[in-house]
Amino acid sequence: MKIWLDGGLQHIEAARVSVLDHGLTVGDGVFETVKAVEGRPFALTRHLDRLARSARGLGLPEPDLDEARRACGAVLEANPMPFGRLRITYTGGVSPLGSERGDHGPTLVVALGEAHRRPDSTAVVTVPWTRNERGALTGLKTTSYAENVVALARAREQGASEALFANTVGQLCEGTGSNVFVVLDGEIHTPPVDSGCLAGITRALTVEWTGARETELPLDVLDRADEVFLTSTLRDIQSVHRVDARELPGAPGPVTVKAMRIFDERAGNDLDP
Repeated sequence: MKIWLDGGLQHIEAARVSVLDHGLTVGDGVFETVKAVEGRPFALTRHLDRLARSARGLGLPEPDLDEARRACGAVLEANPMPFGRLRITYTGGVSPLGSERGDHGPTLVVALGEAHRRPDSTAVVTVPWTRNERGALTGLKTTSYAENVVALARAREQGASEALFANTVGQLCEGTGSNVFVVLDGEIHTPPVDSGCLAGITRALTVEWTGARETELPLDVLDRADEVFLTSTLRDIQSVHRVDARELPGAPGPVTVKAMRIFDERAGNDLDP
């Protein structure tokens, strides 16, 4: 296995990032996960654009997107696999042991791991912790993911694959690594970005391709929605058959099935929409 680090490919066994890298010591970094099918990345331009937006939001130096694109291509070519998770990580680099950054410059790592196709439906749980829609990191895809680790562990304990958050005012927000959609009276709705959710790449394409509406939704909409589904890079569109103790029989429902079909067709026709 080869990864990209320090401007070139390295064998993963020999690749080293400093123990003083700010991404490790304080979570000062951003990242993107890109779906790769038979060595071809999906929606790479959108992912690189969001990487740059997240870096600007943290005050990191502007990433060299041409290098990042070259790195993705090199890693995919060096590690052929049918379905992969391409991970681009960009951090503040070697820095003092504190919140201030050093002058060493940023670190760019691109790695690839095997992934598996998601089942058509899954179970989710809601968690008692909230997303802060007014926080300094809101809307940024940063490496500060410990909150998601804790919530996802709670979901796994309850036989679910994802945990859903409300925001500080009780509105439905997002999952640990997904956006959430609900179907009400035949119409698809998803929380707006100002709810505090990440502006997901798959979320944006789903809204664009299905005509879903961005709507402020209370968390308890999950108790009455006709259908619920998740979107993310590796899930694409995935139906939900259980929310906490509530079963949604027949999932995926007809509206979700149609959305799945539309997404598969559009994504299949354009790998970089």
